[in-house]
Amino acid sequence: MAKVVAINLSRKKGVIKTPIPEGNFLEDFGLEGDAHAGKWHRQVSLLGVESIEKMKAIGIKGLCEGKFAENITTEGIELYKLPIGTKLQIGETIQEVTQIGKECHEKCAIYKQVGSCVMPKEGIFTKVLKGGKVKPGDEIKVLE
Repeated sequence: MAKVVAINLSRKKGVIKTPIPEGNFLEDFGLEGDAHAGKWHRQVSLLGVESIEKMKAIGIKGLCEGKFAENITTEGIELYKLPIGTKLQIGETIQEVTQIGKECHEKCAIYKQVGSCVMPKEGIFTKVLKGGKVKPGDEIKVLE
């Protein structure tokens, strides 16, 4: 079963996201209180714990939920293999995949340390079609 491992939030851009007990996701906006939320195509960012484990396997220490600036850390689903337009039910929300990966304009500390980072290739972005609460342990279902 695919599930939510963590919900992560940062109130300012450029600040590492920290886990919160539950997130309120607003329709056509994103995670309430998060600096990256807004009326655009990258309202919510998701990254699988499996991708984080790849970085740990090459020797990077101190990686945990939110270090890659993801709002939702997942487990049990290969996010980067989902086609754009895929709809996901995550907790009470319905979200649509709008982008796979992203270009890093400024190389992050992880990239500078090892010359690689998973977020540009394996992180995904969604738009919130139906708002609601999401918390760790919630199931993730692919709707289409």
